[in-house]
Amino acid sequence: MNALPWTLYTAFAGALLVLFAGARSAALARGIALVTAVTGLVLALFAAVSFVPGPGVQTLVDIPWIDSLGIRYHLAADGISLTLVVLTGLAATAGVLFSWNIEERVGEFFALYLTLIGGVYGVFLSADAFLFFVFYEIAIVPKYFLIANWGSTRREYGAMKLALYSFAGSALVLAGLLWTYAAGGAHGFALGELARAASTLPRGEVIVIFALVFFGFATLAGLFPLHTWAPTGHVAAPTAASMLLAGVVMKLGAYGCLRVALPLFPEGFLYWQPIIGWLAVIGIVYAGLIALVQDDFKFVIGYSSVSHMGFVMLGLAAANARAVSGAVLQMFSHGVIAGLLFAVVGRMVYDRTHTRQLADLQRMPLHRLLPFAAVTFVLAGIASMGLPGFSGFPAELTILVGTWASSRVWALVAAFGVLVAAAFTLRAIQLAFFGSTGESAPAEHGADAHPLAPISLPEKLGAGLLLATSVLIGLKPDLLLDWINPALQSPLFQAVIRKGTP
Repeated sequence: MNALPWTLYTAFAGALLVLFAGARSAALARGIALVTAVTGLVLALFAAVSFVPGPGVQTLVDIPWIDSLGIRYHLAADGISLTLVVLTGLAATAGVLFSWNIEERVGEFFALYLTLIGGVYGVFLSADAFLFFVFYEIAIVPKYFLIANWGSTRREYGAMKLALYSFAGSALVLAGLLWTYAAGGAHGFALGELARAASTLPRGEVIVIFALVFFGFATLAGLFPLHTWAPTGHVAAPTAASMLLAGVVMKLGAYGCLRVALPLFPEGFLYWQPIIGWLAVIGIVYAGLIALVQDDFKFVIGYSSVSHMGFVMLGLAAANARAVSGAVLQMFSHGVIAGLLFAVVGRMVYDRTHTRQLADLQRMPLHRLLPFAAVTFVLAGIASMGLPGFSGFPAELTILVGTWASSRVWALVAAFGVLVAAAFTLRAIQLAFFGSTGESAPAEHGADAHPLAPISLPEKLGAGLLLATSVLIGLKPDLLLDWINPALQSPLFQAVIRKGTP
């Protein structure tokens, strides 16, 4: 476990190295970025091997930072944070592999990329709310520059919309935390201390503070109707940034809801629980229906991502141990699958065909022009639909079973959302890869007339890493659930689970 802090230290050190290396050699910058990402993944896996699951967090580092406010540099981990740290290592490594073709300002690109990764690691390991917030902001800021400088399709608009939504949500979170600290007479920003301070506040204040903190975080998680930044941001972002945005950045919002809002303010959650549940199921179905009618391939995946994140928020709203464990498992599963879908659409298809319009792709026999991309997308699409054998199946099934115990109506509406997901996924597969036969395709798009660049080795390695992970967790979900379930037995989580369970 002591290896975990080095994940974020390595990421920040790698960001500095790659910035200077990029001025000399793009190849050297790529190599440093890959070594840094792989090192973070290896450190996370090494910590996982020695991890002993149990209730409560295990302290990694705890030293004073700002004594006058009781703020400490406190890093800790439990099974939930370890699960998401491993996800971050996987997403970071795959993102570098899929960004191997970046030619413009390579050093700056990977410096921002690794800074974002370091911030994400820091969020998942923070046990002090103020430190959590600092890393949360560090993770958000590089996204703006990655999209604005290396993105496409109204990239300035997409970057600005992401920034405005993110910082507005952050402002709500900060206001709620400071309110709790001041009004509750807290002696620091440790999560346990803030929970004690919140327990002394009047119920009316707790209800308002919970709304500030939860919906502030939920903005980044893409909860309906706060989700509109997500599809725009996904479409505008370069491939690696899309992978990180869907794979880990949206998880920061859901993790903040789970780690901060729910356990600190259980009385506030009890008041807002019905609204959160309904917003989650509406988001699942609404985003799925919007994906069903999209003509832009990347918008399909963008709205798909919002729909699947709705399952995470539904699991939190159901607030029993099974549903919450499923929500964490879905965070991991969605991070892997959505990252792979964006990689196929953005790197394998768009960078070669220079179009994301399904009507255009329909006229190309991509199943023959790009067979590896076609097979990969079909497998990733099946995983996204929640079919057995992939990680999406145990994740969504666990959420639905847990939700059934809290609200059968929510579970039934969410189950309809699964059918909608199958519809828009199959439609996208058919139109993008199998829309025309070779005989009906225009000559200029024939496989022999203008062959597209073959899928590169780094792309194949990145796709293989993510697919293998989804299959592994699909066949053996207990690898993660054995970490997650004991963590939910901690007093802070039990307080909200007991209140939220009917």
